Amino acid sequence: MRRQALDLLAEGEPVKKVAVDLGLSERTLYQWRRRYLPPARHQRYLPDAGTELGSARRRIAELEAEVAVLRRASELLRDGLSPKDGSRQYA
Repeated sequence: MRRQALDLLAEGEPVKKVAVDLGLSERTLYQWRRRYLPPARHQRYLPDAGTELGSARRRIAELEAEVAVLRRASELLRDGLSPKDGSRQYA
């Protein structure tokens, strides 16, 4: 959740909106932003690096979400019946 919040803040979303959307306190978001994001005055010197980093972080978040879905699907399938169990009926 922290990574998602920081990505939104890095993209320029207002702290108040991110707090409401994610159900977090504004104070927590301000602390995370101060601790994990570079100061805004430094970002203007590296505009390409910031957009590239933001897109890389978004892609990583997407891939992590896909992995989570696949893990959950794997767990559900593992708990289910084997395809050979009960598929043949003997007379």
